[in-house]
Parts: sequence; C-alpha cells; structure tokens
Amino acid sequence: MATKITGLFSGKIRTQAAAALFHEDNHALTLIEVAGTQTSPDPLYNGAKITYWGTGDLENGNGPQRGYWCNERANGDRDWGTFEGKITTSGQQVSMEGTFKFTGGTGKFKGITGDGKYKGHFPSVTDVVNKWEGEYTLASAKAAK
Repeated sequence: MATKITGLFSGKIRTQAAAALFHEDNHALTLIEVAGTQTSPDPLYNGAKITYWGTGDLENGNGPQRGYWCNERANGDRDWGTFEGKITTSGQQVSMEGTFKFTGGTGKFKGITGDGKYKGHFPSVTDVVNKWEGEYTLASAKAAK
C-alpha cells in the first residue's frame, strides 16, 4: 500500500553555471546544485538532507528543467530519483513546477517506488523553496502483502 507524503524544503544554491547561446537571443543553458533540509509530517522524510542537480534550457527565462535528487538521513539511508518540469520567469520572480519519480534507495529505502509533483520558487538569487506531494511504497511494504 502506498504512503501519501507532503513536504517542503528550503535550500541554498551551492553551484550554478549558465552558458548563453549567442546565436539565439535570450537563450541560456543552466546547471545548478541545491542543498537543503526537508520538512515533512512523515518521520522518514522530516529532517532528511536533500541535494539536487538540475539543468534548464531557457529562452527569455522560461523552459524545461530536468534533474536528479538524493535524500540522506542521519543513519546513512538514502533515496533518490529524477524530476522534470518547467521554469517560468515573470518580472523578477522565477518559479518552477513539475513531477518527480523515486528510482532507488539504500537501507530502509531499497526498492522504493512512487512519484509526485512539486512547485517552488527562488526567493533570492541563492535560495530555493519547494513544496511537494506524492506517494511512495517501500519494498518491505510490498513484501508484507
């Protein structure tokens, strides 16, 4: 049985790079690494440290984003997955919205499956805030059936 989950994380940009494509106006390829801490009513996710790595293919500040993420707990257990969505710029506000999918894990999270959606924004040039919701199933829950 799948467990429903919600959460929020606030993170800091650790690395960021952009390459302007000069043959096209206002087109940039971006690469970003963000690290933060999860807040969730689910004790398996509350306090987990998240790192994600994403790319953007932006024209006039808008376009697709894709990437990978990893949550790590104090005991070393991890889960990870992929995400894809869209970045939108309106004035000075940059936001993102999309979907994520669990693709693996270690320890308690080995064999995790599930997915969800996220929505967030950049309150400053170095900060990221994301709200997310979805569901997951641990392999131990599948085996118990």
